[in-house]
Amino acid sequence: AASGPDVAQLRRMVAEDPSLAAKLGSLALLDQALRDGAVAEAPIDLARFVLDSLRIHAQAELSVVLVDAAAMEQLHVQYMDESGPTDVLSFPMDELRPTPDGEEPTPGLLGDVVLCPEVAQAQAANAGHSTEDELNLLTTHGILHLLGYDHAEPDEEREMFGLQNRLLGEWRAARSSRR
Repeated sequence: AASGPDVAQLRRMVAEDPSLAAKLGSLALLDQALRDGAVAEAPIDLARFVLDSLRIHAQAELSVVLVDAAAMEQLHVQYMDESGPTDVLSFPMDELRPTPDGEEPTPGLLGDVVLCPEVAQAQAANAGHSTEDELNLLTTHGILHLLGYDHAEPDEEREMFGLQNRLLGEWRAARSSRR
């Protein structure tokens, strides 16, 4: 099973490339997320499950980045022209889409999903579930946006949220059966 970088690896990465700290947000926040188990094996496993379920090429590149609330607010203003931090932003690259049955998936750059654990933590408390569950939901949500799903219209929202809930349910069931 794949696992994410540990705190020491993240610190070495930032020491080698100081600009990475701005991209990653607060190391204290990352330290806490790693201790809480929110940034470890689960998001990588979940992303792979979602991409495999939607028949996205195994070599498609996806980046999932955690930022603090200040960095997320800056991105939210810059790209969405909306104030305040948000929970997740998606930045698609090659406009990859789920591969229909009978066709071969094509490799490419899927894009970036940017998550804000601080916002996710507040949302999780309001929803009555864990921060990890909220980050899993947001990771799935962000990936679906990269694949062209949206929720601006009621029909789109039903389709996207239905798929999101189905994928999360299937992933959780598969994960429990492996334990």
